[in-house]
Amino acid sequence: MDYPVLVNRGKPLKDAMKKKTRATAPRGAKRRKSAVAEHKAGTRRAAPAPRSSGAADDAKSTIRRLRTQLAQALVRIEELETSADIDFLLDIPNRRGFERELNRSIAYIKRYHASGALIVLDVDRLKPINDAFGHAAGDQVLKAIVATLLHQTRSSDVIGRLGGDEFALLLWNLSETDARAKAASLEQAIDRLSFTFRGRTVTAGASAGIAILGAHTEARRALEEADSAMYVRKAQRRHEV
Repeated sequence: MDYPVLVNRGKPLKDAMKKKTRATAPRGAKRRKSAVAEHKAGTRRAAPAPRSSGAADDAKSTIRRLRTQLAQALVRIEELETSADIDFLLDIPNRRGFERELNRSIAYIKRYHASGALIVLDVDRLKPINDAFGHAAGDQVLKAIVATLLHQTRSSDVIGRLGGDEFALLLWNLSETDARAKAASLEQAIDRLSFTFRGRTVTAGASAGIAILGAHTEARRALEEADSAMYVRKAQRRHEV
C-alpha cells in the first residue's frame, strides 16, 4: 500500500507546519477583528464637527438680545408697580401706595423709637362743586388742595389720596400737641382757598383728624382712629358755620 509523501520543497518541516497553522486560522477570529476595526472607524466618522465661528457669533448675539429684552421687561414691571401706587390725577400715592408707606414708617418707628402723626383730611363741599360745575371743576379744587398740603409739609412727610375727597398725611417727629396744631393750620389754609367757576366764587374747606404713631401702633388701627377723629371734627365744623 502506498502512503502519501509529504513534500517539503526544500524548507524545514517545522517552518512548513507554522505556515500551515497560520493559513488555517479560524475565520471567526478574522471576522471579529474586522468588526472591531469597522466600529472604530465608524466612531471616528460619527464624532461631531466643531462649531463654526458663525454659529458661535449667532449664539452670542441671541444672548445679548435676550438680556436686553429682560432688562427692558424689568424696567417696565417697575414702572407698572410704581404707577399702581400713584393717583393718576394728583401724582401722589393712592390708598395702596400710602398704606405701603405707612407700614414701612411704623416699622421704622418701632425699631428706632421714632415718633410721628397720621392726619386724615376730608374735603368739605366737593360734591356740590362737582354737581354744579362738573368733575373738571372738582379736579381743579383737588389739585389746589394738594398743592396747599405740599406747601404746608416737609419733603420727608408723605401725602396720599385715600379715595374721592379724602386724604392722609404721614408727618414725622410730631408730638400730639404739634399734630393738632398742624391739623388746624391745614384746615385754615384750605379754608382760605377760593375758586371761580362760570362767574361764581366758591370755597371748599376741609376737616382733619389725627392719630399718634408710636411703638405699639398698627397701620389699620391708626387709620381707623384718625378717620373717626376726622368725622368728629367735621361735625364740629358744621356747628361752627
